[in-house]
Amino acid sequence: MIKNITLGQYIPSDSVIHRLDPRTKILATLVFITSLFLVRTYTAYAVVFGFILLITYLAKVRFQFLYKGLKGVFMLILLTALLNLFLTGGSGDPILQLGFLRVYREGLRLALFMSLRLVLLIMGTSLLTLTTSPIELTDGIEKLLNPFRRFGMPAHELAMMMSIALRFIPTLMDETDKIMKAQMARGADFDSKNLVKKAKSLIPLLVPLFISSFRRAEDLAMAMEARCYRGGEGRTRMKELAYRKRDFLAYGALALYLLLVVVTGLPRLGLW
Repeated sequence: MIKNITLGQYIPSDSVIHRLDPRTKILATLVFITSLFLVRTYTAYAVVFGFILLITYLAKVRFQFLYKGLKGVFMLILLTALLNLFLTGGSGDPILQLGFLRVYREGLRLALFMSLRLVLLIMGTSLLTLTTSPIELTDGIEKLLNPFRRFGMPAHELAMMMSIALRFIPTLMDETDKIMKAQMARGADFDSKNLVKKAKSLIPLLVPLFISSFRRAEDLAMAMEARCYRGGEGRTRMKELAYRKRDFLAYGALALYLLLVVVTGLPRLGLW
């Protein structure tokens, strides 16, 4: 399950999505996340899913890779679906009753919608990190936050923190996997069905993981100081960000997508 997490990983390629300005991809991701909360019909979800498939194809990312990333959060998606299914009331008679648990049409609809929303959210945000290198992501976030510097916001520091956090997600997952295998070789049982035993078995996993994380953070800080890193003040870049024709075309396609979501996402009578 650890290796199934794709958030934070980057796949180098020469696709049209990889060549887009990082600011375009960051803003597109924010618009995509916002659009998920405007969806109210199955037609709109089909539009969103089609948009994800199109971006995946243009980015030359295998869809199986995105599907693999969903396995790590399968239990979260399942728990969300069950909570919405059984805890959402409704009008009329229930369509299913299991003891004191009742399933209404509204609960079934909400469970499907929330599950689809989580799946599409994870797939959409994963595409951002899969097609954008950590350096580009840092520069893009910093450029977008620069207007807020006049209000005292440390744009460069925030961008650096966010990009480092995303960059080290796969590293920490690999470290966790190595520690788990080492502890299992010493007799640790991570597959126990007893919750108390399972919680106790996490202690020999979390302690070395925290120690390794702090040591890695200290090494990174020393490496940055050794290279005379002083933050964003007066810092130059080898590649300056600049919008190109393809970025404006991408914004046009994004506006068309958002319009389709709004139009198809309006609730209609007769749709449950």
